[in-house]
Amino acid sequence: MFQKIVLPIDLAEESSWRKALPVATDYATHTGAELHVITVVPDHMLRMTFVAQLIPEGYEEKLLEDAKARLTHLLEVKRSDDLPLRTAVRLGSVHKEIMRYAHDVQADLIIMGSHRPEISDYLLGPNAAHIVRHASCSVWTIRE
Repeated sequence: MFQKIVLPIDLAEESSWRKALPVATDYATHTGAELHVITVVPDHMLRMTFVAQLIPEGYEEKLLEDAKARLTHLLEVKRSDDLPLRTAVRLGSVHKEIMRYAHDVQADLIIMGSHRPEISDYLLGPNAAHIVRHASCSVWTIRE
């Protein structure tokens, strides 16, 4: 049995949680596992020199606060049980931050939604594929 589960959620993509959230909460409820829900605010635009010069001070903190509020709201609305959750919001490369968080909490399972690949996924590489290939724990992908 798995004891610590990480569920990554993309707040901009319903397919990342529509099926995966019920599966993760059901599994955690029935096995007594600890469920961690994480969302990552991508920072690729913030790292570009010409964009970084235009970003006002405190903008990253506002992004993180907004993501935390949206994640909290989503979980309040979509969760139907009383399973306690731990939530986290990170800023950075999506797949790297998810794997880093899973390592930090010593997760033994990552449950995540996975959509059908599009042509852009083959060129850029989807986050789910990176996590499946490089995570140090088991990964359960829930096909959308």
